Amino acid sequence: MKRQNIQPKELNTRVLGGHVLYSHVVVVEESRKTIYVAGQLARDPQGNVVGKGDMRAQIRQVGENIKAALAAAGATLADVVKTNTYVTDLGEFFKHVDVRMEYFGALPTSTTVEVRKLAHPDLMVEIECIAVRD
Repeated sequence: MKRQNIQPKELNTRVLGGHVLYSHVVVVEESRKTIYVAGQLARDPQGNVVGKGDMRAQIRQVGENIKAALAAAGATLADVVKTNTYVTDLGEFFKHVDVRMEYFGALPTSTTVEVRKLAHPDLMVEIECIAVRD
């Protein structure tokens, strides 16, 4: 897979804590498999909420869940080209950019939206993604 991240000079590049937060454009050529991962929540394999009241722990659990979902399809986090993130507190989410970068350091295109609530009152973050694999 040939992947190119583009930050057009005409668009502002969002940087927080020294990290570029996302790519405006990701171009994928010669792709053979596209993988769509449903919104992942901070739940363990038994369905229990992980990190109640702790956005950082929840982002990490969501990242691990996405890693597992991608692995089941023969892909890795490096293959992710698009994320959609839903959070209950945008300000709190942006305090933990470093954790997001651990999982999505390849700078996929990204949309982040604050929502009133998720599927359970203790959940604070949900991330869905699209990956492309040779």
